[in-house]
Amino acid sequence: MSGSRITDQQVRLYMNTRKKKSQELAAAKAGISERSARRIESAVTLPSQNPWRYWRSRPDPFADVWETEVVPLLKNAPKLMAVTLLRKLQDDHPERFPDGMVRTLQRHIRQWRALQGPPKEVFFPQDHAPGHQGLSDFTAMGDLRVTISNAPFVHILYHFVLAFSRWEHVEVVEGGESFEALSKGLQNALWQAGGAPQEHRSDSLSAAFKNLAEEDDFTVRYTALLDHYGMEGTRNNRGVSHENGSVESSHRYLKGAIDQALLLRGHRDFEDRPAYEGFVREAVMRRNRRNAAAFRIEREQLQDLPQRRTTDFVEEEARVTRCGTFTVRAILYSAPSRLIGHRLKVRLYSDRLDCYLSGALVLTLARGTRSPGTSRGRVIDYRHFIEELKRKPQAFKGLLFRDALFPREAYRRTWEQLDLKLTRRQACQTIVALLEMAACDGVEGVLAERLDTLRLAGELPDVKRLRDEFAPRKTEVPQITIEMPSPSRYDALLPSEHEDEPEEVPA
Repeated sequence: MSGSRITDQQVRLYMNTRKKKSQELAAAKAGISERSARRIESAVTLPSQNPWRYWRSRPDPFADVWETEVVPLLKNAPKLMAVTLLRKLQDDHPERFPDGMVRTLQRHIRQWRALQGPPKEVFFPQDHAPGHQGLSDFTAMGDLRVTISNAPFVHILYHFVLAFSRWEHVEVVEGGESFEALSKGLQNALWQAGGAPQEHRSDSLSAAFKNLAEEDDFTVRYTALLDHYGMEGTRNNRGVSHENGSVESSHRYLKGAIDQALLLRGHRDFEDRPAYEGFVREAVMRRNRRNAAAFRIEREQLQDLPQRRTTDFVEEEARVTRCGTFTVRAILYSAPSRLIGHRLKVRLYSDRLDCYLSGALVLTLARGTRSPGTSRGRVIDYRHFIEELKRKPQAFKGLLFRDALFPREAYRRTWEQLDLKLTRRQACQTIVALLEMAACDGVEGVLAERLDTLRLAGELPDVKRLRDEFAPRKTEVPQITIEMPSPSRYDALLPSEHEDEPEEVPA
């Protein structure tokens, strides 16, 4: 075969097969061409017994330009590819170096790099002791194209791996690589494993490192987290991901396993986030079962856990503006109007915000993420604004965060139709009435389906008809008639005249 040397095993296989089969079949079985088969039959030695040829069979086409033009370019930029250099030579010497010479140039460059090129990076394989090292990292999941209720689910995975046993733990994270996500994922991993390794290793996460020139530049929160579990923190050199290889290589295999499970499932859409999290958890458990024996060994060497977890949130303060919103880390959140003017103590977790007023929990919201291509984001709950919009419905059209009010895509598309075909007053009143019905009557999902059906039929929604169909019926209060008894009837309840007289006791 072209490009590969024929081995002694192939020759022996060919000669043995040739005794019973034709030359064509014997050559095919040995994986060689018929031309090579004819040459083998005429040869008297095996390929390993033939002397190597160290001389050229034709003149070197790059002889006069190699030292003067190619080598200086390689010394200046050792990563230049043969194709790039060949294009340069073709521009400088038209019609002299055809495309077919690229393989010859590749061999020249490979030989030069082996003899005179720059040194290459050496990979040092490590022998991991049980219970010594655990590794954390985040990995993007956009390539898997997972959707929640047919909407793209933008997320990443927090991935923890024990280096010796390859035991894994994964957390689904919406948003960036925050300290809250790192703290929650790491603590969940340690408590699920039943112990903590001696060393925790990661890349240069901004959630854990200040990334200054100094080597010891842990953040205060990350240092406290490590101290709580008795772990030593280390990291790989910046930009050198393979130094975190035990978890980096696991990323590829884990995402491959999830992708295969999705293909086997038949579709990539999930009803809600918990359903997707359960799916990922099952994929990780299947991988961990293969490493169960090694994990039992490592489990014995892990450090004991403390009596309790440490905090996995960050506290900030935010004031609710007169617009019924507050801002935390460049994300705009809505709040009930009764909280306007109050300053809230906000605890930021990896997936939610808990808002406290005077020590009492008054609001819990899903944590928002920044919109693609912008540095800001919005988490708006339309239920917080329904009562005020009923009083001032025409404010809806020009509302700054109007598009964030729509709970589902069907409501946004319905608004576009209303805005196009009705007056401003009618359109605003209709969409506010629909949002009120969705919020107060618990029919957000079924109403959205009906709105899509009406839109496809080219009809505008009739609020009265929809309310009669979906809103709960008002129950009639039964009429109760109370008859007052005559006061004389209560006399029968009194004791008789001699009933309470004490009995005489003889002396």
